Amino acid sequence: MIKKLKNLCKIACGSLLRHKLRSVLTILGITVGITVVIVVLSAGQAIEDFITGQVNQFGTDWIQVEVKVPSAGKTSLENVGGLAQGVTITTLKLSDAEEIKEHPNVRDYYAGNVSQEIISYEAQNKLTMIFGVTAGFIDIDPSELIQGRFYTEAEDKGLDKVAVLGFGIKDVLFGQRDAIGENVKINKQNYEVIGVMEEKGSAGMFSMDDVVYIPARTMQKRILGIDYITFIFNRIYDTSIARQTADDITLIMRDLHNITDPNRDDFHATSAQEALEMLDTVTGSIQILLLAIALISLVVGGVGIMNVMYVSVAERTFEIGLRKALGAKYNNILNQFLTEAVIITFIGGIVGIILGIILTWLISFVATNYLGFDWQFYFSIQYILLAAGMSVLVGLVSGLYPARQAASLDPMVALRKE
Repeated sequence: MIKKLKNLCKIACGSLLRHKLRSVLTILGITVGITVVIVVLSAGQAIEDFITGQVNQFGTDWIQVEVKVPSAGKTSLENVGGLAQGVTITTLKLSDAEEIKEHPNVRDYYAGNVSQEIISYEAQNKLTMIFGVTAGFIDIDPSELIQGRFYTEAEDKGLDKVAVLGFGIKDVLFGQRDAIGENVKINKQNYEVIGVMEEKGSAGMFSMDDVVYIPARTMQKRILGIDYITFIFNRIYDTSIARQTADDITLIMRDLHNITDPNRDDFHATSAQEALEMLDTVTGSIQILLLAIALISLVVGGVGIMNVMYVSVAERTFEIGLRKALGAKYNNILNQFLTEAVIITFIGGIVGIILGIILTWLISFVATNYLGFDWQFYFSIQYILLAAGMSVLVGLVSGLYPARQAASLDPMVALRKE
């Protein structure tokens, strides 16, 4: 059996070497497909791990309440699109957050708004994100202060003009100088710098160091001129009843907003577990879509192999006839051509796996070192086995019909073709 297999491989390799250019081009088609499969699988897992890691930075003991377009699902395009296009929901209030805090499983909260404003100091100006949040933020957020202090609840309720700078903003405006006690301008008003946050890095494409924190009510009245908020972030005691707590918060909010029809909710409450499940669903769907695209490239490569095998059969009709005249059976010819197809795809698969690993590593390197992502190089032996198996399967499927055509040739007819 082994000897027969060796002979088949020897004959197949000899045939492939006689047509080097055609063989290389065929191998290239499979290589591209396998490379894409490897990159998609590895990058998909890396993306999932990255997004999950970003969510887990906040822990798993939280429930967030956000505004929602009434009648739209919280994860629907209608809701996301409506808010992105400027639909304003003005019903969520700081008083709602205080009511939710009374729930026995809610430990603490912070709430507020986010805006984009120009902050300046002397000749330095920067457009940055302003987080107008309540004083509880510093007790919940995992980051810490490296200078000064965070503002108090009394300063929030007093509409005090105080600011805590992100690490990057402080560096842009003050460099190595001490910022504590200095005044910066936000919306053309002076704000006293009372603290500087530690360096956080980036969350996706957004730098958490380019953020300025000011009291929520100061943001409402002095900058935005509004009396509503857009989010409430709650820490809970017992994560095992997070879903029940989220349901309870939903009932509290409906009562506060006089909502009797759930389809008219102007808010949504999402627990950490639910957020992770939604992310898993989204990343899984994206992975399947990308893998389907990658498989199309493999199918194209398989069609290329089939065409090459047809050409090979046509060119070697006399050889096939001669072998059959000398006693070669149907299975001998079939196995010979199938072996050629499998060798082509197997070589393409090996090269594709190597290129896929290299490309995956390069993506991880660039994302981590130049784009600021915490993007881990992810690879698994299962991916190698899957890619190798797929390449062999493509060879068998795409080579089967031409091989059967070759094996079915009448030797007398084939010998006349010379």
